[in-house]
Amino acid sequence: MSEEAPDTAQDPDGDPAAPAGPVALGVVRAPTGHAGADAALDRLADVDHLPAEGHLEVYEDVHRGLRSALTALDAPAGPRSDENRS
Repeated sequence: MSEEAPDTAQDPDGDPAAPAGPVALGVVRAPTGHAGADAALDRLADVDHLPAEGHLEVYEDVHRGLRSALTALDAPAGPRSDENRS
């Protein structure tokens, strides 16, 4: 006779009442000082509440946001010097 696994898992201290499933890692994300990068990194908190299947979408979104923030840093701040203003 086979037994089904219970809905709880033991934590490292041996507590059988510990909840099974995903648990937030509690990774602290320090602000970078750049609004675009900070917004993208804040999005990482969303994976704490998603099953593993949902992580890829968040990671890709964060990657796009960080790439956009980095690209914006390379953009010239003012008008280009070769623009003809007549």
